Amino acid sequence: MFAKQLHPIWREILSDQLKLLAEIEARVKADPQSIPKTENILRAFKLPPQDYRVLIVGQDPYPNPDHAIGLSFAVPEGTKPLPPTLSNIFKELRSDMGEQYVKTGDISPWADRGVMLLNRHLTTQANNTAGHLDLGWAQFTTAAVQGLQETLGSKLVAILWGHRASELLPVLNQATVISSAHPSPLSSYRGFFGSRPFSRCNAALLELGLSPIDWSA
Repeated sequence: MFAKQLHPIWREILSDQLKLLAEIEARVKADPQSIPKTENILRAFKLPPQDYRVLIVGQDPYPNPDHAIGLSFAVPEGTKPLPPTLSNIFKELRSDMGEQYVKTGDISPWADRGVMLLNRHLTTQANNTAGHLDLGWAQFTTAAVQGLQETLGSKLVAILWGHRASELLPVLNQATVISSAHPSPLSSYRGFFGSRPFSRCNAALLELGLSPIDWSA
């Protein structure tokens, strides 16, 4: 069951969403094209909310089944070529923080360093971007972000890229929010490049008395 993949603290925070989660699970399992793998769908919730101090929000998993691993924008180590969106993220990371910050394509270690890599929609269909936008994931992840905000209060920095992520602004009323266009090739030149989200995030964390994130990958 999906609910069992949630850390116990998340299960308590999201207790009023578990019925919805069960309904989503039934629809996901009925779709043979659903990705990522079942064990990775709730991967962002394996750590308790207290382990995070930064939130990065994506739209939904990469449509390539080999790329989708349950964390927004992350791909398996050794992935070549990188998805164009991730390539743009790395381009901005190098510009913002320095060339030495990017050695591999795997950003999943960011999660262990305090960054919640959350998609608005936790599943999609193979080779079909936005294939599961109607399953109810937006309601579930909105509740999750609200729970994260209530748990961390002002000790949270949220990085919101693009329209889907900006939908969460109303529930991030205490967080420090850094927002810009999405890093997708379709929108990256409309304000993502040059937005310096990584250094701005670390500066905000320091102002909050929190340790900065090691953004190396």
